[in-house]
Amino acid sequence: MRSLTFCIRKTLVLIVLCILSGVGSFAQERQPADSAFHGRKHVDTLPFIVDSAEIGLRIKNLNPSFSLHVDSSLAYKLEINKDQSRYYWFLRNPPVGLRINKDNGLLTFKAEKSYFLSGKLKYDYQYLVNVGVQNLETPNDHVDTSFYITFYNTDIIQSKVKPTVASTLTVDEGDTIAFKVQCENGNFPIENITFFANMPLRGVTLVKKCDDDFVWSPPFDFVKESDPGKERTVLLNFVGSNKFGVRDTALVKIVVKDALNYPLTVEDYKLTVNVINSYILRLKFTFLQLDKGVKRTKSTRTTFDITGSATALSGSILSSSQPNSDVGKVMPSVGVSLVPVKEAIAPQKVTEQNQASSIRTTIKRLEYMVSDNALVGERDPDIARKTAKLKEELKQSQVQLVDIPIEITSDMSEKQLNEYFNSKKVNKKYRIKK
Repeated sequence: MRSLTFCIRKTLVLIVLCILSGVGSFAQERQPADSAFHGRKHVDTLPFIVDSAEIGLRIKNLNPSFSLHVDSSLAYKLEINKDQSRYYWFLRNPPVGLRINKDNGLLTFKAEKSYFLSGKLKYDYQYLVNVGVQNLETPNDHVDTSFYITFYNTDIIQSKVKPTVASTLTVDEGDTIAFKVQCENGNFPIENITFFANMPLRGVTLVKKCDDDFVWSPPFDFVKESDPGKERTVLLNFVGSNKFGVRDTALVKIVVKDALNYPLTVEDYKLTVNVINSYILRLKFTFLQLDKGVKRTKSTRTTFDITGSATALSGSILSSSQPNSDVGKVMPSVGVSLVPVKEAIAPQKVTEQNQASSIRTTIKRLEYMVSDNALVGERDPDIARKTAKLKEELKQSQVQLVDIPIEITSDMSEKQLNEYFNSKKVNKKYRIKK
């Protein structure tokens, strides 16, 4: 039994030694070949198979932002780390024209200019687009994410200066011109405005920036007598520039016409009326003096006529009552002798009476002319004609009465003179008789 056990042990030892010697020789024989595979990745002969449902879904090539030029197109395919045939693609609140293929995730877009002209899309605005991909069989297997898309335009839109009036204005002297200088901004807004004209202007409100007001009132002496057509043309240039020095010029032409200086003309009219009224008062006082002289002469002559008639009548009565009385014969001669005395003392003042009549006629005509040429208002369009008419009438009256001495001073007031001139006795005395 012991010998059997010993034999078994000896056999096992030999077997082990044989195995060890074989492995060593195999390693020596394979050593050069193993050095050729040094550094290579170890490949398992039995790979571990992982279930695809356990891998997280993700989009492999998602771009966080897109920038598109107007009239350009976009074609970008989104990819996931799983079989796309089992998934559904969709967009939430996309801008107009952006689409995605639900089966393969292909983003397409055509940025037509009509979208921007109609206001459906805006330049330089970041649109947030929500994109999602969903497994058709497993509801929990989905991805929701987002990206930005921006549209830009490389067209240069020039900023322009836009006054709020037409390019040509026609105004009269004394009128006020007021308008606002606006700006139509393009890619680069106008930062300052320079103003200049073809001639010096006084009282102009300068325009330095957009939305400033231009105010100017042409004076009444702006148009000269030598200007053709009694008008003058003013050219206004508004030059706007941006930060790069790009300029735009707006031209406004103002045609200023000769106009009547109403404030000065109204003062001239009032002065003319005051001179006429003062002249009428002087004529009334002269008429008063002439009329009183004619009245005193008439009273004296009437007294002589009554006295002569009474004397002659008394002589006739005495001669008839007392035939032998010499007094009755003398008294008629005395009455007759009073006639030359009357002519010598109180001659008839025909000239004075005619002068008084002429003065009265002149006063009436001047008063009528002042009333007929009264102003309708401060801006009466016929004020120049009316003033000239009054001056002409005043001059004619002064020429007509140049030989009549006109008294300057008077102790009577204007009211007293008017009451005397318009009294019934005077009107009855100098009225036209048939």
